[in-house]
Amino acid sequence: MDFTKMQGAANDFIIVDARRMTRNWPKLAVAVCDRHLGIGADSLIILLPSDKADFAIRIFGTDGSEGETCGNGIRCIARYVLEKGLAKPDTEEMTIETVAAVNRIKPEKKDGKIVIFRVNMGKPRFSADKIPVILKPGEGRAVDINEMLSYKVTVKDIDLTLNLVSMGNTHAVYFCSSPVADFPLTEVGPLVEHLPVFPNRTNFEITRVLDRRHLEARFWERGAGETQACGSGACAIIVASKLLGYTESRVDIKLPGGTLNVEWNGNGDVVLGGPAEIVFEGKWPD
Repeated sequence: MDFTKMQGAANDFIIVDARRMTRNWPKLAVAVCDRHLGIGADSLIILLPSDKADFAIRIFGTDGSEGETCGNGIRCIARYVLEKGLAKPDTEEMTIETVAAVNRIKPEKKDGKIVIFRVNMGKPRFSADKIPVILKPGEGRAVDINEMLSYKVTVKDIDLTLNLVSMGNTHAVYFCSSPVADFPLTEVGPLVEHLPVFPNRTNFEITRVLDRRHLEARFWERGAGETQACGSGACAIIVASKLLGYTESRVDIKLPGGTLNVEWNGNGDVVLGGPAEIVFEGKWPD
């Protein structure tokens, strides 16, 4: 099986053109994503045909679970189809279908070379059934946005005020006052991910506001653990920070793997910008 290893801000993926093949994708994801026994990646992404968009993708984490969307992965797929000649080199916009939505992607060039891709990640969602979150175990209900921006939990004797938002997948954003490097993410992250109030588990973002245009963040991704970047997580961060009045409509978020640019005017779609690069290619002996 041919594969391509790619990364966007060090959030890395195994890309497989699966338009003419079938596999047990969850099982394969566990094998290929293993950093000691496999290729090593945060997710396996397979490229598929679509009757709604130019292409479709499915995303599988290191534990084999399927994700609804992935901002960094979408950008990598855009680079992939251009490099493989599956899209015209002068393409100004393409569409990629995920489980969550159909996303529009625009490449931006400098000196004739594509330097970043901008992805329209759609509108954030705040209702309990869309996130989804169960505010009382066994009982779901819709709540107003203010409750979603101040959902309090206690994990390992740490009081957390979570800001809940869906970008097609579940996110819980926590703003801290000290450097994000000091937060015990590897201990707290899996506990937040598996809180009973999140029926589909959740992604967990730790972020600190540096000024009105700059933040720093770390990510605990559902099904993958701590990653160097998370595109949909960066989108959730700007939504929460904008609604709370912490930042402007366009920010740069510094991550362990690089920097992502995110825009949201408080009303419409969130736009994510960042790099997408091929690391290497090879064959998996399946």
